[in-house]
Amino acid sequence: MADKGEIAARIAALQAEIAALEKQLGPQVSPLAPKGGFPALPVIDGVRFAAVAAGVKYQGRLDVMLAEICEGAAMAGVFTTSKTRSAPVLACQESLATIGTARGKFAILVNSGNSNAFTGDAGWEGVHATRNAVGAALGIDAGNVFCASTGVIGVPLPYARITAKIEELVTALSPAKAEEAARAIMTTDTFAKGATTTVKLGGDTIRIAGFAKGSGMIAPDMATMLVYIFTDAAISQPLLQGMVSRLNARSFNAITVDSDTSTSDSLVMAATGKSGMAPITEASDPRAAEFEAALGGIMRDLAHQVVRDGEGATKFVEVNVTGAESDADAHTIGLAIANSPLVKTAIAGEDPNWGRIVMAIGKSGAAAERDKITIRFGDILVAENGWVAPSYTEADGAAVMKRDEITINVDLGLSAGAATVWTCDLTHRYITINADYRS
Repeated sequence: MADKGEIAARIAALQAEIAALEKQLGPQVSPLAPKGGFPALPVIDGVRFAAVAAGVKYQGRLDVMLAEICEGAAMAGVFTTSKTRSAPVLACQESLATIGTARGKFAILVNSGNSNAFTGDAGWEGVHATRNAVGAALGIDAGNVFCASTGVIGVPLPYARITAKIEELVTALSPAKAEEAARAIMTTDTFAKGATTTVKLGGDTIRIAGFAKGSGMIAPDMATMLVYIFTDAAISQPLLQGMVSRLNARSFNAITVDSDTSTSDSLVMAATGKSGMAPITEASDPRAAEFEAALGGIMRDLAHQVVRDGEGATKFVEVNVTGAESDADAHTIGLAIANSPLVKTAIAGEDPNWGRIVMAIGKSGAAAERDKITIRFGDILVAENGWVAPSYTEADGAAVMKRDEITINVDLGLSAGAATVWTCDLTHRYITINADYRS
């Protein structure tokens, strides 16, 4: 009979063999992916897309996308506040700061496989070279080019591979290539993420469409991913920026996969004004609220898709916190629960370990009183009045944990503060992906 050492060695060998096969076959699509696949995004008048394989890191896969946006569009964006943010992020922030003086068309250039982050002067060299190449090819100011890079940190961007493809990208531009663009920005993503909606504003039908990438290194600090959203609505730049910033707090800043924030997070939105509608220039215009609600749906949809594609994820988890002293406290407690490795691994193991929820509330630093806390798994009352609820059974809790989608409800019984955070479980697959990320 084999001893424990032999058994452990065999298990390790099998795990290594499985990891090698997974790497060879490529990532399997997340079990939480939308069943319908990538949606059919509508053409947004005033926007054209293209994507190419430039070999930034891997050969034979789309890894650079270009979007051309018509003159007169309103541009808005939010970006990571990381202290080690990349040169492309800093360049985009500079462009957005001068948006009021920008003239001519705009462009978005994104590469995957290399984040061009923590690369010193070489990072700026890559930014200038690629933006200048796009500007020259499209006949626009280089400052009107919003660039982004995603992938490995600390490796100089082989930007010559990108600039060599700019003419090919410009030639291939088409209003119907949004899906190709979405696939070109993927890194460890297992599926391309898109969302679209239409909204009636007065007598005009307005289209909104967007796509995103994100799977790991996902935590609130702006967008925690790359996101690009387009609409044919006519809306002033200040109003659009205000909407994006507000909605960001309730979508991309309310998700977490692993509590780590990227150096490259960027969200850029363009409103082309090509719908023919009268422009929205005042917040008091009733169409402004209707448009913001529709945009919020798109941003929340894309944020949820990122969580559903969390590296190794098998469970989609919603954490609702109510009764807090403030919305900020509720958000803090929600994140403490959603980011806890102990909570997330319990969920992965389908263990209704509600004590870990109690632990996370207590460690958050936000106001809480033990005997006023109520915890529910879905509609199952788990704990109240400082202890487990008399009606609760482990069988009921375990049944909830077997679901693909789980809701954790916490009421603090203090005041009216509330927040919702979305996360996923933490599985061994997450370790496998990230232990082997650079090879």
